[in-house]
Amino acid sequence: MVTKSPVLPKRVPQVEPDQDGSGTVVLERRTQKTKPPQMYQVLMLNDDYTPMEFVVVVIQEFFAKDLETATQIMLKIHLDGKAVCGVYSRDVAATKVDQVLDAAAKSGHPLKCLSEPVDF
Repeated sequence: MVTKSPVLPKRVPQVEPDQDGSGTVVLERRTQKTKPPQMYQVLMLNDDYTPMEFVVVVIQEFFAKDLETATQIMLKIHLDGKAVCGVYSRDVAATKVDQVLDAAAKSGHPLKCLSEPVDF
């Protein structure tokens, strides 16, 4: 025994006529504003034991700086006690810090590196 499924009447949405009487519906688009992610600066701290050449190599390797820029950053670390090596998103900055600390530990140097939020 085969029966047909009942046919439901189609519902027609009721549209209120606009001021011009056309009966069209216009949806208003709401733009969502997202703010950019919080950026973090990676700082390297000065110590009296890590060789300057090692710091330059680390800056070149992990922060993709050329020799001259890496040397300038190293001198700023040496003279000011700390310097910014780069500005990244939180996860990338944390990875850079881990890479620097791991390389320093493997080489037996007490080099310190940290990341902190950038204030705009």
